[in-house]
Amino acid sequence: MTAIALVHDHVPASAAPAGWVARLELGFEREASRTVLAARRHVGPLRVQKPLYPEGADVCQVIVVHPPGGIVAGDSLRIEVDAGERAHAQLTTPGAAKWYRSAGPIARSDTVLRAGEGALVEWLPQETLLFDGARATIRLRIELAGDARFIGWDVTTLGRTASGERFESGCMRQTIELLRSGTIHWCERMVLDGGSGALQSGAILSGAPVFGTLLAAGGDVDGGVLAACRGASPVSGEGAVTRLPGVLIARYRGDSAHAARTYFATLWRVLRPAFAGREAVMPRIWST
Repeated sequence: MTAIALVHDHVPASAAPAGWVARLELGFEREASRTVLAARRHVGPLRVQKPLYPEGADVCQVIVVHPPGGIVAGDSLRIEVDAGERAHAQLTTPGAAKWYRSAGPIARSDTVLRAGEGALVEWLPQETLLFDGARATIRLRIELAGDARFIGWDVTTLGRTASGERFESGCMRQTIELLRSGTIHWCERMVLDGGSGALQSGAILSGAPVFGTLLAAGGDVDGGVLAACRGASPVSGEGAVTRLPGVLIARYRGDSAHAARTYFATLWRVLRPAFAGREAVMPRIWST
């Protein structure tokens, strides 16, 4: 599966924030055999509650919460995560991030994930749901130092498919960047215009309303791990796995966000022992 479209991530002046401005900054540190949430700061409606340790002291899990439950015209959200040397942080969300219809201002979300030497960050959010007419700019930037590791994914649904809605208007600009020691290892920029003929192209989405990308960087993806990943398949839709120098990339396109998440979680179970030296433990929030 190929990149959708390459564009410059330009936001017009008219897209200046007019809604909620929310910021969340988290700092994880390694203290002996324990990873702790050493620093947290939030502004506006974006926060985490208490850190969780479902796997013991080594892995600190947090659930990122956006209390309004949806993102509207002009909202600006920014999440910054810093995992210090040898820390292991896992972040997830309680539900889909809903982006509502906008007749004017663009809403924006920026997520920056940083991992220090020997650290591991797992970014395991539930899907992004764009309502028909949503206008969104979404950016994910992963910055790894030295031998830091990362496993994470992004899943997007265009329109409320359960009610038959399609993404007939609006726009989405998305940027995903992976850097190691300041050098870009993988970058994708794409633009999706609601109702455009390009969304029906077999080279892009082939009419599928759901697509996603999984990235895994820094772990030991040997031939056996790669074969196991390529042997997995989604229950519906299409999946594909590519290994590039320093990063494994998996793609999904289809008609089900659940199928996309389940497919990526299956790959995560395969990859995690190589990246973390431990089996995957599903976040409890996914079952609620």
